[in-house]
Amino acid sequence: MDSLNPDFPPATVLPASRGPRVWGFWGTALWGFVVFAALFAGQIAVVVVFVLQRGGSADVGSVIRVVAGSGLAISLSVIAGLPAVLAALWLAIRFTRTPFSDYLALRWTNWRNLLLGVAGLAILVFGWDMLSRSTGRDVTPDFMVDVLKAARSDGALWLLVLAFCIAAPVSEELFARGFLYRGWSESVLRVPGAIVLSSLVWTGLHLQYDWFFFGEVFCIGLWLGYLRYRSNSTWLTIVIHSLNNFGAVLQTIWLAGPN
Repeated sequence: MDSLNPDFPPATVLPASRGPRVWGFWGTALWGFVVFAALFAGQIAVVVVFVLQRGGSADVGSVIRVVAGSGLAISLSVIAGLPAVLAALWLAIRFTRTPFSDYLALRWTNWRNLLLGVAGLAILVFGWDMLSRSTGRDVTPDFMVDVLKAARSDGALWLLVLAFCIAAPVSEELFARGFLYRGWSESVLRVPGAIVLSSLVWTGLHLQYDWFFFGEVFCIGLWLGYLRYRSNSTWLTIVIHSLNNFGAVLQTIWLAGPN
């Protein structure tokens, strides 16, 4: 028998190894909830610390008052959300055996896509500003003006710019256009559904705005989703998102005046 012949050892059948994979629709949704919870926990923890340091109690009213009146607290809160999101995403992606940067499409793209992204963003923002003026609305949300004034009075304007123009775009884009889009685009939703649904989730992160600015945020989200699909680069959407926030901050500073 060949199995007893040392010159012909029996074949060894190795177990099939699990290769890299992507979370499906429900896996992406459930892990997305975990990432969102981590973002919320990281941000609210900073506000609670501010409340306790001021001798208050960590109730909802105290937290709201700090959020409304402390530019420093808001800035640090937004910044604290970034490491929380990174940790949650690392955990979710680790189970897929896919490299972190590959899963989230952390690769650069060409200058043509960058110029297209900037041009499209400029058209969107200009169009919404014109619509806002024609309907008698302020072009800048009251929330932005109040936060800027609070940060200026706290001497934390530079920190607010860092939070809104770097920390927020990175954490939100890795979550929405990185993780959610990746999983949903390879599910039954495909690319169009993933762009729409991830944009809706991203819009839901901006509860500080009213319905009108929800519309603007959602449209920008659709554009960022298209850029993510076209370029296969989340770094591109991070840059475009950062430019949008930086422009919004500059516009708010100009409209708010020197005081």
